[in-house]
Formats: sequence, structure tokens, C-alpha cells
Amino acid sequence: MIYAGIDVAKDKHDCFITNSDGEVLFKAFTIPNNRIGFDVLYQKIESVTDELTNVKVGLEATGHYSYNILGYLLDKGLTTFVINPLHTNLYRKSLSLRKTKTDKADAHTIATMLMSDVNLKSYSDTSYHNEELKSLTRYRFDKVKERAKLKTSVSRLVTILFPELEKLVPTLHMASVSALLSEFPGAFHISYAHLTKLTHLLHEASNGRYGRDTALLFREAARTSIGSNMPAKSLELKHTLKLIGELNAEIDEIEQGIKLIMDGIHSPILTIPGISYRMGAMILAEVGDFSRFDSPDKILAYAGLSPSTYQSGQLESCYSHMEKRGSRYLRYALFNAAKFVCHWDPTFAAYLAKKRAEGKHYNVAVSHAAKKLVRVIYQLEKSGLPYIPTA
Repeated sequence: MIYAGIDVAKDKHDCFITNSDGEVLFKAFTIPNNRIGFDVLYQKIESVTDELTNVKVGLEATGHYSYNILGYLLDKGLTTFVINPLHTNLYRKSLSLRKTKTDKADAHTIATMLMSDVNLKSYSDTSYHNEELKSLTRYRFDKVKERAKLKTSVSRLVTILFPELEKLVPTLHMASVSALLSEFPGAFHISYAHLTKLTHLLHEASNGRYGRDTALLFREAARTSIGSNMPAKSLELKHTLKLIGELNAEIDEIEQGIKLIMDGIHSPILTIPGISYRMGAMILAEVGDFSRFDSPDKILAYAGLSPSTYQSGQLESCYSHMEKRGSRYLRYALFNAAKFVCHWDPTFAAYLAKKRAEGKHYNVAVSHAAKKLVRVIYQLEKSGLPYIPTA
């Protein structure tokens, strides 16, 4: 067997090639992060073996820096392993007490890891092409977080400019209120608004739900409001609402892209009541190729949902906390998906009620439901069969 370790960086990659006898075939060498460099690496691998199935290539998971060389290696048909940097770090420390950390040493460490036959799963084409879905779901996650911060700013500004408005509407973040505040950003502006214009604006934005009576209610409340007339804050409110509108359009477009990919995947995860395209896509994107995991417990550990273990001598922890290591995106998706599944599926609802009856806090009970959900998803993805609710 031939083992190649690659330490990935932005502009260059350090490589080391050895065989199963421990013979160094190529001492640590550096290639540029371009097509010429990739070809140099491939030619060196080809020069030491005629059978590419006998080659194992390993590299650390370094996000977008490793994406291009990973695609190149997979296209060449090489068995490739993407290794968690935490794993390589611990392995390097186990080899020596000396504090040695260089890119060339890391390449050697990765090759040695592959040779030691530690429990590693090769990266597949499924995992590689799954990156597109992961990019979209993570991009949407960041955009939604950004929008949430802006919505908090809107609430803050309305408290200054027109505090009474919040008690007159179900929520400040509805289309009719956004349209109102975009045109009249504050009680001062609404109090002097022409009633016909105000009525028309509300009627259009609410699809006929609000009319003249609501317009009168808002204007009267604005005329007796304690809100401040601050042009700077009003301008900030208008711009914030404009940014929220743009983000809404972007998120809608991202969700269309996610739906398109999910429709092509035909995953049985969408047959589980309560799991939407958004959460289902996020779970699939973060897990990637389910064949990488021998059991649902491995997915739980990857998500950081498994309990930590502490035991020393006679001392053993009775209250194990969630590890919270691994993919925070997967942990978020599983936890939130479990809430919806517990609401829509009777089996999960009963399971959540059982855990609550045992005296567990709601979030702890949901975490138990999330673990059950992982086991169900794992079986569905392995079998390809749709979810069948238990009678």
C-alpha cells in the first residue's frame, strides 16, 4: 500500500509519501495550490505504483482550502480520507513528547495515521457533491441570523419612535407594519399622514386585512404617542427595514436552490412529519454520506449530542452533560427538527411527554427526542424506505 499525507494551506500544500513497509518514497515536498502542483503530486504517486487502488491519500478538513485538491483526487479515482484536525493533533502528540508542529511534519503525521489503520472512513463522491447543499444550508443559516439581528434593531427603534405600535399589532415583523414604517418611520410621521394614503398603504400591504379603521387607530395612537421625533433614528429604521426586505428575497432564492437539490436527492427524511426542506437539507448536508457512520451513535457523537463521560478511580459522574463538540450546524438542525417532529408525529409526541413525566427539563427531553430522531433517520437513509408512523 502507498500512503500520501497532505497538509493543506491557502497557497501551497505539503506532501509526504511512504509505503506499508515504512519506506519513505518521497520526503516532504511542497506543491503550489494550482493545476501544475496537483499534477506533480499525481505523477509522483503514479511513479511508485501501477495500481491506484493500493493508494490511500489523507488530508485534514480545512474547509474551502481543501475543496479543490479533494475534487482533483476524487476525479483521479484515488481513495481519499478527510481527517478531523483534532484527530491528527491528538495523534501527533501521541507519537512524541516533543512539541513539533510544522506543515511538513503534519503531512508525515497524516501519512502515518493512514498507515496505522486507525478507524477512518474514506471520502466518497457523495460527500464531495454534497458540499453544494452544505454551502447553501450554511449560507441560509448565516443570512437568517443576520436577519434576526436586524429585526432586533427594528424592535429597539420602534420602542424609541412609536412604542405604542407594538401593542396594536400581533408582531412588528409583519408585511403591513414593515410597509407602514418604511413610509412613515415613527409616530411623528404617522400622526401627520393623510388618512386616504395611510388606508391604501395598509390595505395593499395586508392583502385587504387592514383598512380605514386600522389606519384611524394607528394615526390616533401616533398623535398621543410618547415616541420621540428623531430624524436620525427614523432614517436608521427605514434602512434597516430595507435591508430586511433584501435579506428576505435572498433567503427565498437560497431556499429555492435547496429545494431543487432536495427534489433531486429524493431522500426519505422528508417523509418524517415535521421535517421541512430546510431542516431536512441541513441534516443531510452536515451528515453527508451516511455510509461513513457505522451506527447512529457515531452521528450523535459527530453532532456533539452524545453525553460526555467522566470516571476516575472511585469517582464517576452521575450528571453527564452534552459534549457539544462537532458540527454545531448539525446539532442545531437536529435539535430544532426534533421539536417540530414531536409536535406533528404522535410517536415522538408520546416519547417527549414520557421524558417530561420523568422530570426532565424541556430542552433535555427534546435532546432525547433528537437522539431517537437520529436513529430513525439513519435507518431510513440506509434502507431508502419512507417513514411509517407507529400506530
